[in-house]
Amino acid sequence: MKSIIKYLFLFSILFSVASCDLDLANPNAATEDAVLTTKDGLFALAIGTRQVFSVNALGPVILTPSISTRETAAMTTFAFLEELEQGGGQLSGENGYTNRIFINVMRTKGMAENLIAGVGNVDLDPGTESGLRAWGLMFRAMSIGYLAHNYTHVAIENELNNNALFVDRMQAYDEAISILSEAVTVLNNNPPSGEFLGAVGTDIDLVNTCNALLARYHLIAGNYNEAITAARAVDPASASVFAYDDQNRNPLFIGLVLDLISYAPRSDFGLPADEFTIDATDQRPRFWLDVDTSFNSLNNLPVSFPLAPWFVSPSSAIPVYLPGEMLLIEAEANARNGNIGAAEVALNQLRQKNPSEDPFGLGAGLNDTYSSGGDVNALLKEIYKNRRLELFLTGMSLEDSRRFGRPDPPSSVDFTAERNRDFYPFPDEERASNPNTPANPGI
Repeated sequence: MKSIIKYLFLFSILFSVASCDLDLANPNAATEDAVLTTKDGLFALAIGTRQVFSVNALGPVILTPSISTRETAAMTTFAFLEELEQGGGQLSGENGYTNRIFINVMRTKGMAENLIAGVGNVDLDPGTESGLRAWGLMFRAMSIGYLAHNYTHVAIENELNNNALFVDRMQAYDEAISILSEAVTVLNNNPPSGEFLGAVGTDIDLVNTCNALLARYHLIAGNYNEAITAARAVDPASASVFAYDDQNRNPLFIGLVLDLISYAPRSDFGLPADEFTIDATDQRPRFWLDVDTSFNSLNNLPVSFPLAPWFVSPSSAIPVYLPGEMLLIEAEANARNGNIGAAEVALNQLRQKNPSEDPFGLGAGLNDTYSSGGDVNALLKEIYKNRRLELFLTGMSLEDSRRFGRPDPPSSVDFTAERNRDFYPFPDEERASNPNTPANPGI
């Protein structure tokens, strides 16, 4: 353990001075070689990968698109945050909020790639090797997925020479699926050892998390049968979380609660009242928000105080995924396959799930049974509403808004618009250092 702590200290130095482009090289080559060729070094890298993602990347991938899709509203006059809420052509490659998605997720992905490469350099027990390899694969795939949620193209391999190649985002999802499929195979062949679990902890259930991510990316990629299979492979009682403490603080608590609040949750979950009705007996709004106490944001949008357990303290754990997402994936995949009956069964399982049946205490607890009357468009609309209510502030809203064909961003600033961007511009500093950076999308 002392050796792991020593390596973690070295990593904290390495990544505090790393550049913000794709160059993730350690300026001290001897230190890097030592880390990637020792077991304790690999354990430290695995812990460091989780730490960099959960502390530095998770906040931006959840909170930044939440402004663009009206899950939250801006509460400060920071120029970049105002620009983000205005959206459209006002958003530039200099925006610090969108840039933090790219920079911090790419940093995590680079660490995961180093971990995967390093596993082959050290003599490890089979279960320890499989655990470390699957850990790196999971974080690499997750990083690619979050980049594809927010950008038109993704650099799926980090490059030390600042010359990374980008692929279309749908190709990136295919790559994430391939990576996670490998991870599941690795774990099935050799379950993680006690040594691995003792070093990195048991907060994240690797098998269930990899299958949950597989289901998510198969759905987005249009592989509906595979999405259903992967979703059903996830144990609904399993819970995987990112853990925090006073030194590594929960980024949602910082953004939504602590000191100068930057974001406040929209009281309507970003759902237009003239189109979506939230059942008064649905228990999810009161899980997420103090819906009985509403006030206005800077741009006069109704907002509420956050209440979910992972919003309330600097050490609150944040779920890696929510079990209800698996039922929503089954519902949507079946609906898009034309199997309306199976879709409604899955959707009603979600709607009727009681909080006591969910490992995080999240459930609508509705007593009625929804029926679309055979109207697939109405069914998809109901699924979209339930995704907003079940997966609030999980980083899925921008991908969902596009996939469900919600209204396009307006040509001028309109704070009542459901979505103010389709994709984000690439950071200017990335464009300056990497000639392969794609053109920015219009909106």
